[in-house]
Amino acid sequence: MTTSSARAHSFNAAAAAYAANRPSYPQTLLDEIEDVAGRPLAGARVADVGAGTGIATTLLHERGARVVAVEPGDGMAEQFRRGLPDVPVVRGDGNHLPLADASADLITYAQAWHWTDPARSAPEAMRVLRPGGALALWWNIPDHEVAWIADQDARIHRFFDTSRATTGRSAAHGSSDRSREMSGGLDLICRSVRWSRRIPIDVHLANLASHSMFLVAGERTTTEFMRAERAVLTGLFPAGSVDEDYTVDLSIALKPS
Repeated sequence: MTTSSARAHSFNAAAAAYAANRPSYPQTLLDEIEDVAGRPLAGARVADVGAGTGIATTLLHERGARVVAVEPGDGMAEQFRRGLPDVPVVRGDGNHLPLADASADLITYAQAWHWTDPARSAPEAMRVLRPGGALALWWNIPDHEVAWIADQDARIHRFFDTSRATTGRSAAHGSSDRSREMSGGLDLICRSVRWSRRIPIDVHLANLASHSMFLVAGERTTTEFMRAERAVLTGLFPAGSVDEDYTVDLSIALKPS
């Protein structure tokens, strides 16, 4: 059985593909964070934890935030430095943040909180946040109300003989009780933002292949699935492009002033 640690570190060997094909996030997500946090991102001291290749960090930096990235993986940190040479990245993870007490106005986790142990990462976040600061967690969730996306998800889980309940996002958001458990007992303010992107089928398949389920399965297994999936998608979208529809699930915890 593949361990959570192995899946978390599987991204390092695929960092370039991750950076090239993973979706970003809409500007309206940053608007929501500013609204709940009660301050603009411009000038804010932000720690982006599990920053990966810097997809979320880029948006925060462009908003004028003073960002430091925290990333445990060699390959991801190397790719981050290529794309964002002017943004500091330090090695560490959410369970042991290499940051000083009360040093951040905002701590962000984009697609990364479920790789932590909330019993440790939640207190660590509160330690590093200044009074009145905010912890923001979010996930890009494919919109399963769209028929082809729901059908593809079912094909993936049949192929791997798994259920959606085993995925990181479902574990985090399967119920209000589970969501509170994943938060480490923090009180959460929840928002959602819908958005989409139109991309070539090749990019869509490369995005799928950059997920840990495929990375740990190995090249042969991934190639087998992608070959069959390409045939399905080409039949559905003969023009060669797909609209990936997402809902960003955003959860924010505020540290008392």
